[in-house]
Amino acid sequence: MEAKVVRWGEDLAVRLTAAEAEELGIRAGETVEVTRPPVEPRQWEGRRLVNGLPVYTMAEMVAEMRRLGPDFEPPTVAWGPDRGSEIIDDDYDPY
Repeated sequence: MEAKVVRWGEDLAVRLTAAEAEELGIRAGETVEVTRPPVEPRQWEGRRLVNGLPVYTMAEMVAEMRRLGPDFEPPTVAWGPDRGSEIIDDDYDPY
């Protein structure tokens, strides 16, 4: 189950729907334990890390987006016709 972390003043809170809270048997005011899933060191082997987080290539991000389905693909934006330096003339030969 996934839950959304939201800002609550200067703190963070985990937001559960009423159905999720009922499924877990959680009521307002109860204390819950939050654990971090173990990270397998071999999982990041050979990958570049920045501040301890893996850096993904564009190809990996696009593959994950496509794996998740069309709801995760950004909308295509029509910016209008090309103008000025945006125009690429493939037949241009400066010599």
